[in-house]
Amino acid sequence: MERPITSLLVANRGEIARRVFRTCRDLGLATVAVHSDADSGAAHTAEADAAVRLPGDAPADTYLRGDLVLKAALAAGADAVHPGYGFLSENADFARAVTDAGLVWIGPPPQAVEAMASKTRAKELMRAAGVPLLEPLDPHAVTDADLPVLVKAAAGGGGRGMRVVRERAALADEITAARAEAAAAFGDGEVFVEPYVERGRHVEVQVLADAHGTVWALGTRDCSLQRRHQKVIEEAPAPGLTDALRAELHAAATDAARAVGYVGAGTVEFLLSADGRPYFLEMNTRLQVEHPVTEAVHGVDLVALQIRVAEGRPLEAQPPPPRGHAVEARLYAEDPARDWRPQTGTLHRLAVPGDVRLDSGVRDGDTVTPHYDPMLAKVVARAPTRAEAVRVLARALERAHVHGPVTNRDLLVRSLRHPDFAAARLDTGFYDRHLPALTAPDAAGQGLAALAAALADSAGRSRFGGWRNVPSQPQRKTYRAEPDGTEHEVRYLRTRDGLAAEDHPGVRLLHAAADRVVLEVDGVRRTFDVATYPGGSPGAGAGPAVHVDSPLGAHAFTALPRFPDPTARTEPGSLLAPMPGTVVRVADGLAVGDAVTEGQPLLWLEAMKMEHRVTAPAAGTLTALHAEPGRQVDVGTLLAVVTEPSGDAPAHPPAKETQP
Repeated sequence: MERPITSLLVANRGEIARRVFRTCRDLGLATVAVHSDADSGAAHTAEADAAVRLPGDAPADTYLRGDLVLKAALAAGADAVHPGYGFLSENADFARAVTDAGLVWIGPPPQAVEAMASKTRAKELMRAAGVPLLEPLDPHAVTDADLPVLVKAAAGGGGRGMRVVRERAALADEITAARAEAAAAFGDGEVFVEPYVERGRHVEVQVLADAHGTVWALGTRDCSLQRRHQKVIEEAPAPGLTDALRAELHAAATDAARAVGYVGAGTVEFLLSADGRPYFLEMNTRLQVEHPVTEAVHGVDLVALQIRVAEGRPLEAQPPPPRGHAVEARLYAEDPARDWRPQTGTLHRLAVPGDVRLDSGVRDGDTVTPHYDPMLAKVVARAPTRAEAVRVLARALERAHVHGPVTNRDLLVRSLRHPDFAAARLDTGFYDRHLPALTAPDAAGQGLAALAAALADSAGRSRFGGWRNVPSQPQRKTYRAEPDGTEHEVRYLRTRDGLAAEDHPGVRLLHAAADRVVLEVDGVRRTFDVATYPGGSPGAGAGPAVHVDSPLGAHAFTALPRFPDPTARTEPGSLLAPMPGTVVRVADGLAVGDAVTEGQPLLWLEAMKMEHRVTAPAAGTLTALHAEPGRQVDVGTLLAVVTEPSGDAPAHPPAKETQP
């Protein structure tokens, strides 16, 4: 029985809410948004035909409150609910509540969600269906021969409650930590242990099923490039698979969907061992973040198909065949060189050139807050071949203007151009091996960009462009490169004969304005676009933020004052919050007066859906502790003080933070 939809509420926010609204507009459907207080001015809130407030900022008080979301749908007159991904998208109780209220649930039946919600239960079902999988291990019986192993949360995903263990003595502690993180993230502390496959590939199959017995396998995706078990770069189709292996994966995915009576869009995820053997990982009973690459290759709108299926209409007998190749990169507000630390602040500008698809939840001028995932946008390129798609995507990201918090943009560009990625030598350990090289500062490019920043600043301050009729001392300006902290003191003199830059012989100034500088570098003309924003990165005496974009790359700086404020100092031994977030727990039994060792975990912060461990910067005595579970902190908030045993203790930067 068909049931047409006229008005749809998206029980989500940001990029995915905007993505669903886009399809709704194409289909002529009315749209309803829900928003937290932090998202009252967000793009998804503004774009909907109607919006309903969810009081509060934290996800637990807003987007995870199924009762409030359902009340909003009824109040706004929506007749359907689309959950997006994350939040309530795989919550069977919420799906059941939506249908019990007489609304259309744009997702699989609640019983299918329940069947796949627990990874342990899902493995039992897949074993019965004949789908190959990694058998769980008894944690009490793990031997050295079983190592390494992976501890995983039975509920949820996104890398939460997941630990790779390489030493048997560490297994018990890692299980305890994983349980605590899983309980905090999903309300379920169940974990299990399975073999960890070294250099495995993460390959998945997009499935779509209707209520009339048709199940599509819409090709494969490779999602092997990951950080903290969360995907960074995805592509379709997965490269390098034989026709036989591709057929095996398609068959296993459709068998998995049929085994639970699946209806709607879903993804069956597999791990491929180094010798090409596939193992079932899990089934995500929702739309995936990386769905655009499948849409690009198969020429479909998966959201429109989700709505079609939810209305009770049938699919065609066979899915559209794939054409070409598509690659997606996730642009995150984070610092890959510092344990992927999430970043916050004002996003002044996000502009990506070229023939690419940009799915984003933010607009110029939006504030990136600590409450939600740090993904700013997804950038997708499609071309007839993989090499062409990769080249187009890398170039678009390289020429993008991304002004605001530190992002992973340079990492994405370098990853796409890495020889292993170009040759499709892909596995989940890619960043474990290559991260230092992929995040190394570009010293030469930084120097030229700092010179351009100084010249633009001089041009903007003087109606005569900074030229002087009499000899003078060189002008001096100092910039701190973000995020690596390298300081560049620029010394230059502008005369009748041109530019005299002490550290840049052979550089000739052709043009200088407040927003653009043109230099001739070793006979080659280079144009630098310069943008300056008030209030640079956090820090004592921080000046304006300066972004310099050129074909040589993008660079961000903080202008430093000529005479720093001598009172702006950190007391010796102070541990400052490295990011805004919430204190989720303090080390068991930790108290003022305790002796601590360098690197000892003291407390854990949660920010942007990830947990971050804060450790002691040096050995000494804990002389102050200002952190209690539930406390909200900003960057630079004093968390604790560790006093070293003797001598003058150096002032410490923000507290050292490591991966869980």
